[in-house]
Amino acid sequence: MNTAPPPAPGAAPRPLVDRFGRVHTDLRVSLTDRCNLRCTYCMPAEGPAWLARAEVLGDDEVVRLVRIAVERLGMRSVRLTGGEPLLRRGLTGLVGRIAALGAELSLTTNGIGLARTAAGLREAGLGRVNVSLDTLRPERFAAITRRDRIGDVLAGLAAAKAAGLGPVKVNAVPVRGVNDDEIVELAAFALANGYRMRFIESMPLDAQGAWERSAMVTAEEILARLGERFDLRPVGRPGNAPAEEWRIAGTDAVVGVIASVTRPFCGGCDRVRLTADGQLRACLFATEESDLRALLRGGADDAAIEAAWRVAVAGKGPGHAIGSARFVRPDRPMSAIGG
Repeated sequence: MNTAPPPAPGAAPRPLVDRFGRVHTDLRVSLTDRCNLRCTYCMPAEGPAWLARAEVLGDDEVVRLVRIAVERLGMRSVRLTGGEPLLRRGLTGLVGRIAALGAELSLTTNGIGLARTAAGLREAGLGRVNVSLDTLRPERFAAITRRDRIGDVLAGLAAAKAAGLGPVKVNAVPVRGVNDDEIVELAAFALANGYRMRFIESMPLDAQGAWERSAMVTAEEILARLGERFDLRPVGRPGNAPAEEWRIAGTDAVVGVIASVTRPFCGGCDRVRLTADGQLRACLFATEESDLRALLRGGADDAAIEAAWRVAVAGKGPGHAIGSARFVRPDRPMSAIGG
């Protein structure tokens, strides 16, 4: 039984605020740590050690935590991530239950399986998708992902657009000497197909710990290469979004760059992350987690879970400090955290 009621109908929840005054309204929920690709910048060929099934939150547990986040903590947007979220059994039904809670709902995927699920996910209440695509060349795709599945990804993008999951965003991570020669080509592809292109600086979150800053293509380099082909007009950063945006002159197309390393946006961060095994992370690069799964399975009421959530976010640090002596690499890789 709840020891404290949620806000009365029509009343706004008390904001979820950290010690720096940042209000958190964006929740990233990982539905699985498993993935059907083995991208070289993310994990080793054999994959990391996966979570045991019993460790992963069940549907009812996910829905309850999202409900608490929306009703009691003021979350306005929910992003479903992985691993690869399309691998989650019963995903369409789960999307429907989460969508019914009223927050804006999106999903990040590698696109494999999206061709057969996009229409159902849209009908269930999913609003939009982000699809990862680092190259347009089949042989290079197979080398980067260790899987020959580029046709499935391209079909998934087309299906998402046809289903009305818009805007369809394409995410690419340029890596020096691997795919950085395709920056302009990827942007042109997105422009031609009505997708929204976003480039992401690679981050030290790979499972094998092989990230090197020298291999990272910086935002400055990305924009310089785009500028050789396109006339870019700055749009800025919409709200607290992670991507800085530029409009391609003469079009409605927008290109975004997420420069987590060279242009950190920690001062405006409004995101918290829930891992597939129910751990709350106040920062992508956090070295500590709060165990909400233990509270759920230990019989805690909604008020106790809300209180634990508020304590965790209140202690959030000022930023990730990549590049400084203070930076400590997280134990978990991106595939286990969720984007």
